Amino acid sequence: MKSRKFYAFNLCKNFEQQKVSKVLLPCFASHSFLDELQKETSTSIVNIFDAITHYLSLKFKKGTKIGVLTSSFVKESSLLKTYLQDYELIYPTNQTQLMHAIYGKSGIKNGYLDGLPLEYVYEACTELKANGCEVILPCITEIALLANKLWTRGISIIDVNEIYADYALSQGSTPQPKPFKLGIVGGVGPSATVDFMNKIIQSTPAKKDQDHIKMIVEQNPQIPDRTANLIYNQTDPTIALFSTCKKLEAAGSNAIAIPCNTAHAFVKEIQEHLNVPIVNMITTTAEYILENFGKETNVGLLATSGTIQSQVYYNVLTHYGLQVVIPDDTHQNDVMESIYGDRGVKAGYTDGLCKEQINKSVNHLIKRNAQVIILGCTELPLLFPETNAFRDNKTAVELVDPTLILAKTVVHLATSNL
Repeated sequence: MKSRKFYAFNLCKNFEQQKVSKVLLPCFASHSFLDELQKETSTSIVNIFDAITHYLSLKFKKGTKIGVLTSSFVKESSLLKTYLQDYELIYPTNQTQLMHAIYGKSGIKNGYLDGLPLEYVYEACTELKANGCEVILPCITEIALLANKLWTRGISIIDVNEIYADYALSQGSTPQPKPFKLGIVGGVGPSATVDFMNKIIQSTPAKKDQDHIKMIVEQNPQIPDRTANLIYNQTDPTIALFSTCKKLEAAGSNAIAIPCNTAHAFVKEIQEHLNVPIVNMITTTAEYILENFGKETNVGLLATSGTIQSQVYYNVLTHYGLQVVIPDDTHQNDVMESIYGDRGVKAGYTDGLCKEQINKSVNHLIKRNAQVIILGCTELPLLFPETNAFRDNKTAVELVDPTLILAKTVVHLATSNL
Protein backbone atom coordinates (compact mmCIF):
# COMPACT_ATOMS: atom_id res chain seq x y z
CA MET A 1 0.00 0.00 0.00
CA LYS A 2 2.91 2.38 0.70
CA SER A 3 4.19 1.84 -2.84
CA ARG A 4 0.71 2.57 -4.17
CA LYS A 5 0.64 5.81 -2.18
CA PHE A 6 3.91 6.99 -3.74
CA TYR A 7 2.70 6.01 -7.20
CA ALA A 8 -0.64 7.78 -6.84
CA PHE A 9 0.96 10.89 -5.32
CA ASN A 10 3.46 11.23 -8.17
CA LEU A 11 0.71 10.89 -10.77
CA CYS A 12 -1.53 13.42 -9.01
CA LYS A 13 1.29 15.97 -8.84
CA ASN A 14 2.01 15.36 -12.51
CA PHE A 15 -1.63 15.98 -13.36
CA GLU A 16 -1.57 19.13 -11.22
CA GLN A 17 1.38 20.47 -13.20
CA GLN A 18 -0.54 19.76 -16.40
CA LYS A 19 -3.43 21.81 -14.93
CA VAL A 20 -6.04 19.09 -15.43
CA SER A 21 -9.51 19.87 -14.08
CA LYS A 22 -9.95 16.76 -11.98
CA VAL A 23 -8.39 13.37 -11.34
CA LEU A 24 -10.08 9.96 -11.37
CA LEU A 25 -8.70 7.27 -9.09
CA PRO A 26 -10.41 4.04 -10.21
CA CYS A 27 -9.06 1.92 -7.39
CA PHE A 28 -11.08 1.27 -4.27
CA ALA A 29 -8.08 0.42 -2.09
CA SER A 30 -6.43 3.73 -3.02
CA HIS A 31 -9.43 5.59 -1.63
CA SER A 32 -8.25 4.55 1.83
CA PHE A 33 -5.65 7.32 1.53
CA LEU A 34 -7.64 9.72 -0.64
CA ASP A 35 -7.69 12.41 2.06
CA GLU A 36 -3.91 12.21 2.38
CA LEU A 37 -3.54 12.75 -1.37
CA GLN A 38 -6.10 15.53 -1.59
CA LYS A 39 -4.34 17.60 1.07
CA GLU A 40 -1.22 17.66 -1.11
CA THR A 41 -2.77 18.71 -4.41
CA SER A 42 -5.00 21.57 -5.50
CA THR A 43 -6.59 19.43 -8.23
CA SER A 44 -9.86 17.79 -7.21
CA ILE A 45 -9.73 14.00 -6.93
CA VAL A 46 -13.18 12.55 -7.61
CA ASN A 47 -14.26 10.16 -4.88
CA ILE A 48 -15.56 6.88 -6.32
CA PHE A 49 -17.65 6.30 -3.20
CA ASP A 50 -19.40 9.64 -3.72
CA ALA A 51 -20.31 8.44 -7.20
CA ILE A 52 -21.63 5.13 -5.88
CA THR A 53 -23.66 6.62 -3.03
CA HIS A 54 -25.15 9.18 -5.41
CA TYR A 55 -26.19 6.41 -7.81
CA LEU A 56 -27.58 4.17 -5.05
CA SER A 57 -29.59 7.04 -3.54
CA LEU A 58 -31.37 7.48 -6.89
CA LYS A 59 -32.06 3.78 -7.46
CA PHE A 60 -32.49 2.06 -4.08
CA LYS A 61 -34.16 2.78 -0.78
CA LYS A 62 -32.23 2.95 2.45
CA GLY A 63 -31.88 -0.44 4.06
CA THR A 64 -31.75 -2.26 0.73
CA LYS A 65 -29.66 -5.43 0.77
CA ILE A 66 -26.65 -4.94 -1.47
CA GLY A 67 -24.21 -7.70 -2.32
CA VAL A 68 -20.63 -6.52 -2.24
CA LEU A 69 -17.72 -8.06 -4.12
CA THR A 70 -14.50 -6.52 -2.90
CA SER A 71 -10.93 -7.24 -1.90
CA SER A 72 -10.07 -8.40 1.58
CA PHE A 73 -8.27 -5.10 2.18
CA VAL A 74 -11.30 -2.93 1.36
CA LYS A 75 -13.65 -5.29 3.21
CA GLU A 76 -11.59 -5.04 6.38
CA SER A 77 -11.15 -1.28 6.11
CA SER A 78 -13.73 1.27 7.28
CA LEU A 79 -14.48 2.52 3.75
CA LEU A 80 -17.64 0.53 3.07
CA LYS A 81 -19.11 1.06 6.52
CA THR A 82 -18.41 4.79 6.28
CA TYR A 83 -19.84 5.46 2.84
CA LEU A 84 -22.56 2.78 2.57
CA GLN A 85 -23.96 2.89 6.08
CA ASP A 86 -27.51 3.45 4.78
CA TYR A 87 -27.58 -0.03 3.22
CA GLU A 88 -27.36 -3.63 4.43
CA LEU A 89 -24.15 -5.02 2.98
CA ILE A 90 -23.85 -8.74 2.28
CA TYR A 91 -20.59 -10.47 1.33
CA PRO A 92 -19.99 -13.86 -0.31
CA THR A 93 -18.86 -16.65 2.03
CA ASN A 94 -15.92 -17.77 -0.10
CA GLN A 95 -13.71 -14.64 -0.05
CA THR A 96 -10.61 -16.69 -0.88
CA GLN A 97 -12.13 -17.94 -4.12
CA LEU A 98 -13.15 -14.41 -5.11
CA MET A 99 -9.64 -13.10 -4.46
CA HIS A 100 -8.21 -15.91 -6.58
CA ALA A 101 -10.58 -14.95 -9.41
CA ILE A 102 -9.23 -11.43 -9.38
CA TYR A 103 -5.58 -11.74 -8.38
CA GLY A 104 -4.69 -15.33 -9.31
CA LYS A 105 -2.18 -16.19 -12.00
CA SER A 106 -5.08 -16.74 -14.41
CA GLY A 107 -7.20 -14.02 -12.80
CA ILE A 108 -9.02 -11.01 -14.17
CA LYS A 109 -6.10 -8.65 -13.39
CA ASN A 110 -3.98 -10.68 -15.78
CA GLY A 111 -6.55 -10.40 -18.56
CA TYR A 112 -8.48 -13.65 -18.13
CA LEU A 113 -12.18 -12.74 -18.49
CA ASP A 114 -13.59 -16.21 -19.08
CA GLY A 115 -13.20 -19.64 -17.57
CA LEU A 116 -12.75 -20.03 -13.83
CA PRO A 117 -12.48 -16.30 -12.99
CA LEU A 118 -15.87 -15.64 -14.57
CA GLU A 119 -17.41 -18.74 -12.94
CA TYR A 120 -16.06 -17.85 -9.51
CA VAL A 121 -17.50 -14.33 -9.74
CA TYR A 122 -20.81 -15.66 -11.08
CA GLU A 123 -20.99 -18.17 -8.21
CA ALA A 124 -20.47 -15.37 -5.68
CA CYS A 125 -23.19 -13.28 -7.37
CA THR A 126 -25.75 -16.10 -7.36
CA GLU A 127 -25.10 -16.71 -3.66
CA LEU A 128 -25.67 -13.03 -2.89
CA LYS A 129 -28.80 -12.97 -5.05
CA ALA A 130 -30.11 -16.02 -3.18
CA ASN A 131 -29.52 -14.15 0.10
CA GLY A 132 -31.95 -11.42 -0.97
CA CYS A 133 -29.56 -8.85 -2.45
CA GLU A 134 -31.33 -6.60 -4.97
CA VAL A 135 -28.13 -5.62 -6.71
CA ILE A 136 -24.45 -6.56 -6.77
CA LEU A 137 -21.92 -3.82 -6.13
CA PRO A 138 -18.39 -4.75 -7.26
CA CYS A 139 -15.88 -2.73 -5.23
CA ILE A 140 -13.05 -4.05 -7.36
CA THR A 141 -12.95 -2.08 -10.60
CA GLU A 142 -11.70 -5.07 -12.63
CA ILE A 143 -15.01 -6.88 -12.08
CA ALA A 144 -16.69 -4.22 -14.24
CA LEU A 145 -14.97 -5.93 -17.18
CA LEU A 146 -17.33 -8.86 -16.62
CA ALA A 147 -20.50 -6.76 -16.31
CA ASN A 148 -21.90 -7.53 -19.78
CA LYS A 149 -21.35 -11.28 -19.38
CA LEU A 150 -22.98 -11.30 -15.95
CA TRP A 151 -25.94 -9.28 -17.20
CA THR A 152 -26.61 -11.92 -19.86
CA ARG A 153 -26.74 -14.50 -17.07
CA GLY A 154 -29.40 -12.54 -15.21
CA ILE A 155 -27.16 -10.92 -12.61
CA SER A 156 -28.11 -7.37 -11.62
CA ILE A 157 -24.62 -5.94 -11.23
CA ILE A 158 -23.50 -2.32 -11.27
CA ASP A 159 -20.85 -1.17 -13.72
CA VAL A 160 -18.94 0.96 -11.21
CA ASN A 161 -16.51 2.28 -13.81
CA GLU A 162 -19.33 3.70 -15.91
CA ILE A 163 -21.01 5.22 -12.85
CA TYR A 164 -17.70 6.74 -11.75
CA ALA A 165 -17.04 8.27 -15.18
CA ASP A 166 -20.59 9.63 -15.54
CA TYR A 167 -20.45 11.15 -12.06
CA ALA A 168 -17.10 12.80 -12.70
CA LEU A 169 -18.34 14.34 -15.95
CA SER A 170 -21.53 15.61 -14.33
CA GLN A 171 -19.74 17.43 -11.51
CA GLY A 172 -18.17 20.86 -11.81
CA SER A 173 -14.47 21.38 -11.22
CA THR A 174 -13.73 22.95 -7.86
CA PRO A 175 -10.09 23.68 -7.01
CA GLN A 176 -9.29 22.24 -3.62
CA PRO A 177 -8.31 24.72 -0.90
CA LYS A 178 -4.84 24.10 0.47
CA PRO A 179 -3.41 25.25 3.81
CA PHE A 180 -1.75 28.65 3.82
CA LYS A 181 1.94 28.32 2.98
CA LEU A 182 4.51 30.98 3.78
CA GLY A 183 7.64 31.26 1.68
CA ILE A 184 10.69 32.61 3.51
CA VAL A 185 13.75 34.10 1.86
CA GLY A 186 16.30 32.71 4.29
CA GLY A 187 20.00 33.17 4.86
CA VAL A 188 19.88 36.97 5.09
CA GLY A 189 21.18 36.27 7.70
CA PRO A 190 20.99 32.62 8.70
CA SER A 191 20.43 33.10 12.45
CA ALA A 192 17.83 35.80 11.81
CA THR A 193 15.90 33.32 9.64
CA VAL A 194 15.73 30.80 12.48
CA ASP A 195 14.73 33.58 14.89
CA PHE A 196 11.94 34.67 12.55
CA MET A 197 10.58 31.13 12.19
CA ASN A 198 10.65 30.65 15.94
CA LYS A 199 8.70 33.89 16.43
CA ILE A 200 6.08 32.67 13.96
CA ILE A 201 5.73 29.46 15.95
CA GLN A 202 5.51 31.32 19.26
CA SER A 203 2.93 33.75 17.83
CA THR A 204 0.66 31.03 16.42
CA PRO A 205 -2.37 30.05 18.54
CA ALA A 206 -1.81 26.31 18.20
CA LYS A 207 -2.80 23.37 20.36
CA LYS A 208 -1.11 20.73 18.23
CA ASP A 209 1.47 20.41 15.45
CA GLN A 210 -1.15 20.56 12.71
CA ASP A 211 -2.37 24.00 13.87
CA HIS A 212 0.91 25.63 12.86
CA ILE A 213 1.64 27.39 9.58
CA LYS A 214 3.22 25.67 6.62
CA MET A 215 6.57 27.27 5.87
CA ILE A 216 8.99 26.69 3.05
CA VAL A 217 12.44 28.22 3.41
CA GLU A 218 15.00 28.85 0.71
CA GLN A 219 18.04 29.23 2.97
CA ASN A 220 20.36 31.08 0.62
CA PRO A 221 23.28 32.71 2.45
CA GLN A 222 24.96 33.24 -0.93
CA ILE A 223 22.67 36.17 -1.72
CA PRO A 224 25.12 39.09 -2.10
CA ASP A 225 25.39 41.41 0.87
CA ARG A 226 22.69 44.06 0.66
CA THR A 227 24.60 46.67 2.68
CA ALA A 228 27.78 46.22 0.61
CA ASN A 229 25.79 46.94 -2.52
CA LEU A 230 24.01 50.00 -1.15
CA ILE A 231 27.13 51.57 0.37
CA TYR A 232 30.02 50.39 -1.79
CA ASN A 233 28.19 49.48 -5.02
CA GLN A 234 29.31 45.88 -4.76
CA THR A 235 27.38 42.96 -6.29
CA ASP A 236 23.70 43.73 -6.79
CA PRO A 237 21.58 41.19 -4.83
CA THR A 238 18.38 41.91 -6.80
CA ILE A 239 18.51 38.87 -9.12
CA ALA A 240 19.50 36.50 -6.31
CA LEU A 241 16.64 37.79 -4.17
CA PHE A 242 14.22 37.61 -7.08
CA SER A 243 15.35 34.09 -8.02
CA THR A 244 14.77 32.93 -4.46
CA CYS A 245 11.31 34.51 -4.43
CA LYS A 246 10.42 32.81 -7.73
CA LYS A 247 11.39 29.43 -6.27
CA LEU A 248 9.10 30.09 -3.32
CA GLU A 249 6.34 31.18 -5.69
CA ALA A 250 6.75 28.01 -7.77
CA ALA A 251 6.56 25.95 -4.57
CA GLY A 252 3.04 27.24 -3.94
CA SER A 253 3.66 29.99 -1.40
CA ASN A 254 0.65 32.19 -0.66
CA ALA A 255 2.89 34.97 0.60
CA ILE A 256 6.61 35.65 0.97
CA ALA A 257 8.51 37.06 3.94
CA ILE A 258 12.06 38.38 3.86
CA PRO A 259 13.46 38.61 7.40
CA CYS A 260 16.07 41.18 6.41
CA ASN A 261 15.46 44.90 6.79
CA THR A 262 18.10 45.98 4.28
CA ALA A 263 16.72 43.64 1.62
CA HIS A 264 13.53 45.71 1.63
CA ALA A 265 15.38 48.40 -0.30
CA PHE A 266 14.99 46.01 -3.27
CA VAL A 267 11.46 44.75 -2.58
CA LYS A 268 9.52 47.28 -4.65
CA GLU A 269 11.31 46.33 -7.88
CA ILE A 270 11.09 42.61 -7.14
CA GLN A 271 7.38 42.72 -6.26
CA GLU A 272 6.49 44.06 -9.71
CA HIS A 273 7.65 40.78 -11.25
CA LEU A 274 6.04 38.39 -8.74
CA ASN A 275 2.53 36.94 -8.60
CA VAL A 276 2.78 36.40 -4.82
CA PRO A 277 2.78 39.30 -2.33
CA ILE A 278 5.83 40.04 -0.21
CA VAL A 279 4.71 40.96 3.31
CA ASN A 280 6.58 44.21 3.85
CA MET A 281 8.46 44.31 7.14
CA ILE A 282 9.07 48.06 6.97
CA THR A 283 5.42 48.95 6.41
CA THR A 284 4.13 46.64 9.14
CA THR A 285 6.63 48.13 11.59
CA ALA A 286 5.56 51.70 10.76
CA GLU A 287 1.89 50.77 11.16
CA TYR A 288 2.62 49.18 14.54
CA ILE A 289 4.38 52.32 15.81
CA LEU A 290 1.65 54.61 14.48
CA GLU A 291 -1.07 52.54 16.15
CA ASN A 292 0.72 52.24 19.49
CA PHE A 293 2.50 55.60 19.78
CA GLY A 294 0.69 57.97 17.42
CA LYS A 295 1.83 60.55 14.88
CA GLU A 296 4.80 62.85 15.49
CA THR A 297 6.51 60.18 17.60
CA ASN A 298 10.29 60.40 17.52
CA VAL A 299 11.40 57.03 16.21
CA GLY A 300 15.02 56.02 16.72
CA LEU A 301 16.44 53.73 14.03
CA LEU A 302 19.24 51.25 14.62
CA ALA A 303 20.05 49.60 11.29
CA THR A 304 22.84 48.89 8.86
CA SER A 305 24.32 51.87 7.08
CA GLY A 306 22.85 50.43 3.87
CA THR A 307 19.34 50.47 5.31
CA ILE A 308 19.79 54.04 6.54
CA GLN A 309 21.32 55.32 3.30
CA SER A 310 18.61 53.66 1.21
CA GLN A 311 16.07 55.65 3.27
CA VAL A 312 13.73 52.66 3.04
CA TYR A 313 12.67 53.20 6.67
CA TYR A 314 12.79 57.00 6.47
CA ASN A 315 10.43 57.14 3.50
CA VAL A 316 7.85 54.85 5.09
CA LEU A 317 8.03 56.31 8.59
CA THR A 318 7.71 59.91 7.42
CA HIS A 319 4.83 58.87 5.14
CA TYR A 320 3.00 57.81 8.31
CA GLY A 321 3.79 61.13 9.99
CA LEU A 322 6.57 59.82 12.23
CA GLN A 323 9.86 61.55 12.98
CA VAL A 324 13.09 59.63 12.36
CA VAL A 325 16.14 59.83 14.61
CA ILE A 326 19.37 58.15 13.46
CA PRO A 327 22.77 57.80 15.18
CA ASP A 328 25.64 60.15 14.40
CA ASP A 329 28.62 58.75 12.49
CA THR A 330 30.46 57.58 15.59
CA HIS A 331 27.54 55.64 16.98
CA GLN A 332 26.56 54.34 13.54
CA ASN A 333 30.04 52.81 13.37
CA ASP A 334 29.29 51.13 16.70
CA VAL A 335 26.06 49.72 15.24
CA MET A 336 27.91 48.33 12.22
CA GLU A 337 30.60 46.81 14.42
CA SER A 338 27.98 45.18 16.64
CA ILE A 339 26.54 43.53 13.53
CA TYR A 340 29.52 42.90 11.23
CA GLY A 341 32.50 43.07 13.60
CA ASP A 342 34.78 40.13 14.37
CA ARG A 343 32.85 39.74 17.60
CA GLY A 344 29.56 40.92 16.16
CA VAL A 345 26.20 39.19 16.02
CA LYS A 346 26.67 37.94 12.44
CA ALA A 347 29.77 36.13 13.71
CA GLY A 348 27.63 34.38 16.30
CA TYR A 349 28.14 36.63 19.34
CA THR A 350 25.23 37.99 21.36
CA ASP A 351 27.08 39.32 24.39
CA GLY A 352 30.29 41.12 25.22
CA LEU A 353 31.63 43.83 22.91
CA CYS A 354 28.71 43.74 20.45
CA LYS A 355 26.19 44.19 23.28
CA GLU A 356 28.21 47.09 24.72
CA GLN A 357 28.35 48.79 21.33
CA ILE A 358 24.62 48.52 20.68
CA ASN A 359 23.77 49.68 24.22
CA LYS A 360 25.89 52.81 23.63
CA SER A 361 23.94 53.49 20.45
CA VAL A 362 20.60 53.01 22.20
CA ASN A 363 21.60 55.48 24.91
CA HIS A 364 22.72 57.90 22.23
CA LEU A 365 19.29 57.79 20.52
CA ILE A 366 17.52 58.27 23.85
CA LYS A 367 19.60 61.40 24.44
CA ARG A 368 18.47 62.56 21.00
CA ASN A 369 14.85 62.28 22.24
CA ALA A 370 13.93 58.98 20.62
CA GLN A 371 10.66 57.81 22.20
CA VAL A 372 10.76 54.36 20.63
CA ILE A 373 13.63 52.57 18.90
CA ILE A 374 13.45 50.19 15.94
CA LEU A 375 15.91 47.30 15.93
CA GLY A 376 16.12 47.69 12.18
CA CYS A 377 18.47 44.82 11.41
CA THR A 378 17.13 41.30 11.94
CA GLU A 379 20.27 40.33 13.87
CA LEU A 380 19.83 43.09 16.46
CA PRO A 381 16.86 41.47 18.29
CA LEU A 382 19.21 38.55 18.99
CA LEU A 383 21.07 40.93 21.32
CA PHE A 384 17.88 41.58 23.34
CA PRO A 385 16.30 38.12 23.68
CA GLU A 386 14.77 38.68 27.11
CA THR A 387 13.21 42.13 26.80
CA ASN A 388 11.40 44.51 24.47
CA ALA A 389 12.45 47.59 26.43
CA PHE A 390 15.65 49.41 27.25
CA ARG A 391 16.00 51.11 30.63
CA ASP A 392 18.65 53.42 32.02
CA ASN A 393 18.61 55.38 35.26
CA LYS A 394 16.27 58.05 33.95
CA THR A 395 14.01 56.62 31.26
CA ALA A 396 12.76 53.58 29.39
CA VAL A 397 11.93 53.15 25.72
CA GLU A 398 10.37 50.32 23.81
CA LEU A 399 12.65 48.41 21.46
CA VAL A 400 10.53 47.54 18.45
CA ASP A 401 11.41 44.21 16.86
CA PRO A 402 10.38 44.24 13.16
CA THR A 403 10.99 40.48 12.99
CA LEU A 404 8.36 39.85 15.65
CA ILE A 405 5.93 42.30 14.05
CA LEU A 406 6.41 40.59 10.69
CA ALA A 407 5.87 37.18 12.32
CA LYS A 408 2.61 38.32 13.95
CA THR A 409 1.44 39.86 10.67
CA VAL A 410 2.08 36.61 8.86
CA VAL A 411 0.21 34.62 11.52
CA HIS A 412 -2.78 36.97 11.22
CA LEU A 413 -2.67 36.64 7.43
CA ALA A 414 -2.52 32.86 7.63
CA THR A 415 -5.28 32.44 10.20
CA SER A 416 -7.58 34.87 8.40
CA ASN A 417 -7.31 32.63 5.32
CA LEU A 418 -8.51 29.52 7.18
